[in-house]
Order: sequence, then structure tokens, then C-alpha cells
Amino acid sequence: MSNIKPSLAKGTRDFSPIEMVKRNYIYDTIKKVFRKYGYAEIQTPSMENLSTLTGKYGDEGDKLIFKILNSGDYLSKVNPELLESRNSNGMIASISEKALRYDLTVPFARYVVMHQNEITLPFKRFQVQPVWRADRPQKGRYREFYQCDVDVVGSESLLNEAEFVLIYQEALSNLGLSDFSIKINNRKILTGIAEIIGKPELIIDMTVAIDKLDKIGFEGVTKELLSKGFTDADIEVLKPVILLEGSNEEKLAQLKQVLASSEAGLKGISEIETVFNYVASLAGSELRAAMQLELDITLARGLNYYTGCIFEVKTNEVAMGSIGGGGRYDDLTGMFGLKGLTGVGVSFGADRIYDVLLELDLFPESASAGTKVLISNFDATAEAYALPLLQALRQAEISAELYPASAKLKKQMSYADDKHIPYVILIGSDEMESGLLTLKDMKSGVQEKLGIDAIIDMLTESAL
Repeated sequence: MSNIKPSLAKGTRDFSPIEMVKRNYIYDTIKKVFRKYGYAEIQTPSMENLSTLTGKYGDEGDKLIFKILNSGDYLSKVNPELLESRNSNGMIASISEKALRYDLTVPFARYVVMHQNEITLPFKRFQVQPVWRADRPQKGRYREFYQCDVDVVGSESLLNEAEFVLIYQEALSNLGLSDFSIKINNRKILTGIAEIIGKPELIIDMTVAIDKLDKIGFEGVTKELLSKGFTDADIEVLKPVILLEGSNEEKLAQLKQVLASSEAGLKGISEIETVFNYVASLAGSELRAAMQLELDITLARGLNYYTGCIFEVKTNEVAMGSIGGGGRYDDLTGMFGLKGLTGVGVSFGADRIYDVLLELDLFPESASAGTKVLISNFDATAEAYALPLLQALRQAEISAELYPASAKLKKQMSYADDKHIPYVILIGSDEMESGLLTLKDMKSGVQEKLGIDAIIDMLTESAL
């Protein structure tokens, strides 16, 4: 018999019942906002064809895709020369046809193309499922994690972008967060910056580098840009743009001057202004005052498929990476043969949001609740008496359970404590004779005699 010690794969986690109640609180809160804005839920498979995913996330993203080995003797079809060269990258096409999904956006684009004759445009969907990335695990970063995505395809209106700002604001506020920044930029502005320094072909290298400003600083960004073919003169042009300061209006005014000769850059500025105007019209003065919506020119979201507005959300209350992000991807479905269908979407990082709420102690008591009341079980007679009471509680939508076998009171109370059950109904001979049950509040220790109807009323009111 094997004595292998059980363990988890790095970057993955088990979730206890208590944790799942809290996680579902996050999902349910976010989903409620999604539905409020007219989005409907879909799901896609955990695995996709490798060809579906490859080439959609840039070179760095492609390296993080978890490939799945073909079943059977997967090495039998590999060219012997490749085997001898020990070149694993060269063998991938021969040994792996499928992969775990890297995100929910590319599978969504694939879904839209495959179901284009069944859906109504604009098509608004949300999706809450796990994704996998072969990243180095660290605080707030896992190899298996959940994303909460919301996307719309088939609409060019920048009203969608403005509503995503409001969705972020409302959902995160409903979860109890009060100090978070919603950052916005536009890939057309970044394209314009690459154009004015005469290196449009290096747009990806430039965006990947400046997206790391928070992590490696301007000196680190400079070093990376120089290694990618940019010159000191280019850096001098880029510096005031990358380090842009002031209010959103002041930043836009400065950018208009810098990008005056770039049609793409000016188009990006115009789109940002339109989004700001929509947000101003949709949000009341109180909401606008609470909202931290910031134009951040260093925001690049290093994914190849973004073409317009891009978003990132960060909490200022906990040292954590982004807890949300996304953007517009005008040509994503074109990669699957469906041209001219624009789309835009954002994602909530549910796992990071969980860690933030836990650290700030923002989960409400209801998000820790499982069973509301336990009915004691001392003997067969008490058990028979308790069964219709158990059913009455459940019919009243009160989470209840009967201790499954007769046992000493101490054991049953320990069970309630371990499961954080707030109330216990004690049924002995006196209770069965009088019809008045002993209800014990496990937190205060207070006991009172009540009929089942009064208990139901009290437990129902306490849940409100």
C-alpha cells in the first residue's frame, strides 16, 4: 500500500465550507450587478483546443498556457529528430492538442463565432469560472483562480465602457470596499505615442515595458525599452508622457498637444473624453465624488487583443495587484473568422477580492453562515418528534439540521460550535409534553422556551 503523503499542486487550493460561503457571497454580489445591467450567464469548457488559445496573449502570455498532453502514446507521432534534439517547444504541436483556458475572453470569442446564428446582437454575457496560468505562485497570484467576466459584443457604443466603470464602482462598493482606483487608458493613445517617435512596429514592446512601471520604475522601463530597440532620444520623448501628472482634464490637454500629429492618438483621446462624459451623465454628483476614475497613460494591459479603452482596478487599502481589468477588442473574433464584430469586457479577480475582504474583515456575518439552527437528538422518541419540526423550519427557508444520531448533549453542542451554528433547539420530555421548545443562542448562552411558530418568526427576522 502506498504511503505517499497527499499534497496540492502548487498554486492551487482547497476551499472549506466556510470559505465557499464567503466566495459565493462575492460571486452573488457581483452577479447581481451584472444582471442589473442586462447581462446573462454562460459557461464554456475548462479545456480548449490549443490552437484556439495560442497567439492571443502575446509571447509572455503564451508561455503561461497549461498544455494538456495527448492521451495514449503521445510520443509515438513525434519526429525522431525532434525527440533527439530534446526541444520541448518544438514538440508541442505533436504532443498536445488541448490546453486549460488561460482566461474567459478568448473562449467567449470562440463561443460567439460558433453560436453566431443563435445569439442576438449586441450579445451581453457574464461568466464566472476558473482559469489556469503557469505563473509563479505568490500572494494574490495562483495557478488556478476564478474570473468574473462581463462582456458585450456587437456594439461600438462607448456607453458600454462607461457602464463598466459603474459596474466596477457598484459591485466593489457593495462588497464593502471604499478606497479603490479605476484606471483607464486607450491603446490608440499608446499607438499614437509609438507613431510620434517613429517606431509603430515596436508598439507591443513599448506597451509591455511601460505596463511594468509600477513594478520596476522608470529606470527599469528605460532599460527594457533600450534593449528592445528604442534610443535615448526616444526615451526623452516618452518620459514626459509616461510620467504624465495632473487631473484627467489636464492630462488629456497635454496629450492633445503631444499627439497632435497622430490621428490614432487623437482618436484615443476622443474616446476617453466620451467615456468620461457618459460617466458624468450616468453617475450622480455623490457617486462622482466617491469615484476614483483616473486616466493612467502607463496602463497597457499587455495583451495583444486590446484595441481601444483599457481598464484596471486597484485597491488602495491592501498591498495587492489589480483586482480587475479589461478593455475593448475590436478584432478578436476576426481571429476565428468572424470579421467586423467589436467587443468590450472587463473582469473581476475574485480570488484577490476574497483576500482583500478577508484582510480588511469586510465579510458580513451572513457570509459566514451555514446551518442556522441544529435540533438536538437524545433518543428515538425525541428524533420522531423533531422530524416534522425540521421540515417546518426548512419549509420556512431556514437552514436547519437534526443531529443524525442520539448522543450526549456535550457532543452535540461541540458539533454546533465547530460548525458555527448560531442556534440549537433542545428537545426533552418536558418540551415534547408542553410543545414549548428550548432555543439556545450559542453566542450569548441565553435560553428561552418558544413554540415552533415563534422560533420560525424569530429566526426569519434575524436573517433580514
